[in-house]
Amino acid sequence: MGGDVPLLFDVTRLVALRWSGRPANGIDRVSLEYLRHFGGRARAVVQHRGVVRTWDARGSARLFELLGEHRPRSPRGRIAMHMAKGLARSHAGIGGGVYLNVGHTDFDLPAHVAWTGRHGLHAIYLIHDLIPIRFPEHCRPHAVRRHTERVRMALRHGAGIIVGSAAVEHDLREQAARWRLTPPPILRAPLAGAPLAATVPSTDATAGHFLCVGTIESRKNHRLLLDLWERLRARFGTAAPHLIVVGRFGHGAEAFRRGLAMSGHAGGHITIVEDCDDARLAALMHGARAILMPTLAEGFGLPMAEALAQGVPVIASDLPALREVGQGLACLIAPDDRDAWEARIVAFHTDADVRKSHADALRAYRPTRWTDHFDAVERWMPMIAARAVANPSAGRAGIGPRTAFAPSGQPF
Repeated sequence: MGGDVPLLFDVTRLVALRWSGRPANGIDRVSLEYLRHFGGRARAVVQHRGVVRTWDARGSARLFELLGEHRPRSPRGRIAMHMAKGLARSHAGIGGGVYLNVGHTDFDLPAHVAWTGRHGLHAIYLIHDLIPIRFPEHCRPHAVRRHTERVRMALRHGAGIIVGSAAVEHDLREQAARWRLTPPPILRAPLAGAPLAATVPSTDATAGHFLCVGTIESRKNHRLLLDLWERLRARFGTAAPHLIVVGRFGHGAEAFRRGLAMSGHAGGHITIVEDCDDARLAALMHGARAILMPTLAEGFGLPMAEALAQGVPVIASDLPALREVGQGLACLIAPDDRDAWEARIVAFHTDADVRKSHADALRAYRPTRWTDHFDAVERWMPMIAARAVANPSAGRAGIGPRTAFAPSGQPF
């Protein structure tokens, strides 16, 4: 993108991540990759309850440095001090710029739309999925309301939208049609997993364990795994395989948590690891017989991409996004077919030839690299910026909805 067009990068989500000290989830990991790629030439934006602050180039560089640090404890004091200095910053020099938000943060708020419109910004949003809209039963009502408005605002006021999979693009266009909105230009740029590298064996690992990675919530269908492990314990006794679940407890996990307690963690055959850094995750992944993903809905599936790239087999739900990421090399099963899941896990547990054949097949896997993703973004963003310069009202927030029209010229 031309240097004459300011680039603003929203780091609200990363400030919250470092402030809380919690492990990074999938959206956080994508946000950190964007920080690494664009941090050297962007200005920082932080939103809080409808109040938006920007930093100049020097202040942005320092904030990006703080947010990019990998430490056991987040640098809260230094972030707070730097944020306080930023309160006096003005929005000078941002007019007509391109604003980039990849963290699902606050673009559902009218104040956000008013701010981008007031400064003539051309907003680009990364929509990770439409799960709260399509599967509201697995999300808190507040999250459903907010994400519905995020997607609506992006469709109505965005200059462009980035998606990480064809499945999300399909859902987005379908939702736009349902709302009778014409979407802005959409870029499909597949995401990439982290380049996990195990340096030492994990002390959590047991011989021949299975691994499940992701927030423990109803959408991820951990209850199926608990039921399966009760079956396996009845079938194999003490020789049953071990399951390691990496993730924090989230919304709708109560039934799984109660079942774990009542079963004594399936007789000690299930281990929960709530805090796990990349090195520990890599060690667990490299020692696993397979990664299990019985999820009910997915926008991309970073654990699958990361595992397959490391040559680790994956047994997952047969969903559009996972078919896309798996490239025909993952074992895909309907998420409600308990017998099929059990048969596949038993095969990986008892038959070394099955495991070897699947691992050998993964040599054909061609993972997306972050360089591939950003090459696509870098080719596309100048088109958005040029469109903004040629037509200052195109895609500018605050100018009203794009309404789809029938050939007659009348709204549907």
